[in-house]
Amino acid sequence: MTAEKTKEQRIKLEYNRLKRSYKELPKENQYMVEGLLRRAAFMRVTLEDMEEDLLENGSTEMFSQSDNQAPYERQRPTAQLYNSMNSNYQKIIRELAAHLPKEVPKEALNPMSMMQNFVDRRGS
Repeated sequence: MTAEKTKEQRIKLEYNRLKRSYKELPKENQYMVEGLLRRAAFMRVTLEDMEEDLLENGSTEMFSQSDNQAPYERQRPTAQLYNSMNSNYQKIIRELAAHLPKEVPKEALNPMSMMQNFVDRRGS
């Protein structure tokens, strides 16, 4: 029987998952992305929780200002928060993606390509 993880445990797992992608960054750059990683982990777990709520309860509800007014359909506050947080999460992920270490193309490691690049640069 597997016990369900707490929100804090899920955030820590997500943070560690994200942080592994940035382990090759120089230390000064790791410091720069640290806050973004923490915010992204929190937001992802919170968004997952909100998604469960939205699936279970829907994104709209009937609402009335008072007993004298007829109820009307409105977007649930959770749906509004979800949309806003999801937008901010996407921005953070784009920012984090910009800091990912660039992979060296395989052809750049090919000795013949390296020699050709050297010859091309010397010829200019």
